[in-house]
Amino acid sequence: MTAAILDIDGTLVDTNYHHAIAWFRAFRQHGHVVPLWRIHRHIGMGGDKLIAALLSDEVEERDGDDIRAAEKALYLTFIEEVEPLRGARALMEDLRDRGSQIVLASSAKEDEVDHYLDLLDARSLADGWTTSADVEATKPSPDLVLAAIEKIGSKDAIMIGDSTWDCHAAKAAGITSIAVLTGGFSSEELREAGASDVFESIEELRQKLDDTPLG
Repeated sequence: MTAAILDIDGTLVDTNYHHAIAWFRAFRQHGHVVPLWRIHRHIGMGGDKLIAALLSDEVEERDGDDIRAAEKALYLTFIEEVEPLRGARALMEDLRDRGSQIVLASSAKEDEVDHYLDLLDARSLADGWTTSADVEATKPSPDLVLAAIEKIGSKDAIMIGDSTWDCHAAKAAGITSIAVLTGGFSSEELREAGASDVFESIEELRQKLDDTPLG
């Protein structure tokens, strides 16, 4: 069976808008007012690229590390409010029942990933997971997907994500992606970024799992 690389933020746990607000406040602390809608369009892109993409290389060079540190601290004030998306753990159970290996993919720090693993009770279901320590360059670079592939030792895998950046990273790594709308990106955007199929939710994906490349 094809292995499943599952993005965590926005796909399994409902974090995208918490991150958008944390970035907004971090930028504002450092004198940059960036509209929330623009920040949201970049959620899923790695923090090492997001600041330059939203502002400039000069801001990244001057303030990047401080802004990222502020975002991290601000986001942690929200993390206890984060909930799993409906059907997240059940999807992992479905995939296991079909014989698929599962890798949970994240470039977040280890403490955040540990929190999500506990929240999803996922340690007994996943064959592995990634953290920021596993990647040098974040999405849309393929490093995260390639690190997940290395965890299972096979490129016979499909990426399940919620953002255009997940789809771009999967494409750059040479694997197929499918997407859910839970990250706030449109079906058209996700398909344009490379998703072979798009589902409204994890629950819809579960209902149609037998018709997807993983089925």
